[in-house]
Amino acid sequence: QVQLVESGGGLVQPGGSLRLSCAAFGFTLDDYAIGWFRQAPGKEREGVSCISGDDESTYYVDTVKDRFTISRDNAKNTVYLQMNSLKPEDTGVYYCASPSKTYCTLMSEIPWDQPAEYEYWGQGTQVTVSS
Repeated sequence: QVQLVESGGGLVQPGGSLRLSCAAFGFTLDDYAIGWFRQAPGKEREGVSCISGDDESTYYVDTVKDRFTISRDNAKNTVYLQMNSLKPEDTGVYYCASPSKTYCTLMSEIPWDQPAEYEYWGQGTQVTVSS
């Protein structure tokens, strides 16, 4: 059975850092792309980042570029999202997800940040950025 489990969320002050983890069960994470999404109250679910399974190409939404870094540890079957310089607008429930394919996108033909393209989802972890 395929399962994704997020952890690492919590309460942090503006300017602080958190590292989220996405552990995969039931499949080899190295073979598949993994995306991070977030959802704030009253807002649509938003693509944050994605990492491909083969060449490990990475993608970020403009609002987190230069602050967030996605990476994977294949030995631990885990994908991470390092979040630095956090802002209140980063607050939300963060989910990891897999589209059940190797790459986040192909030549920009298929967008990487569309929730409907992702088949498997974790339960989410709450990130709250507040003073």
